Amino acid sequence: MTPRSDLTVHEVVLPLSRDQAFQLFTKRFAAWWPAEYTWSQSTLGTIGIEPRQGGRCTEEGPHGFQVDWGRVLAWEPSVRLLITWQIGPNRVPQPDPAYASTVEVRFHENGPNATRLVLKHSDFRNHGDGAEEYRDAMASEYGWPYILACFRKFASRQAIPDKHRST
Repeated sequence: MTPRSDLTVHEVVLPLSRDQAFQLFTKRFAAWWPAEYTWSQSTLGTIGIEPRQGGRCTEEGPHGFQVDWGRVLAWEPSVRLLITWQIGPNRVPQPDPAYASTVEVRFHENGPNATRLVLKHSDFRNHGDGAEEYRDAMASEYGWPYILACFRKFASRQAIPDKHRST
């Protein structure tokens, strides 16, 4: 796999300030991440990112089930989040970070009340066999574009003033 093909990049514009977008992405992760993209699915207890360098990206399900998806490598509130992606091409957790790819999420001001979120998923080669197919799957409409569309939809609902929200 060549370095150029070892990367997929996705962008989404959100109707929120940079700080709001970062806070929603990280602190409200369980509210927007698609449950169908977890191991627990409809029985998901919670999923989240511990807000610090070295923190875990973890999922908790029923009966004490827990699995770490990765670790926080950089925690820069309102600017950047960098995590290891320790889910292999076969969708099995990979506990050894040497076999992890990397997901970087950057938040850029895009006007007074808008943010451009740029997600770069790289280092697929670390996953070994199946890395190119995995990159292609994460770049497909069912990968990061779908996941970020879920976040954009959630973020858009948060941008509506409370008095205009439907119940």
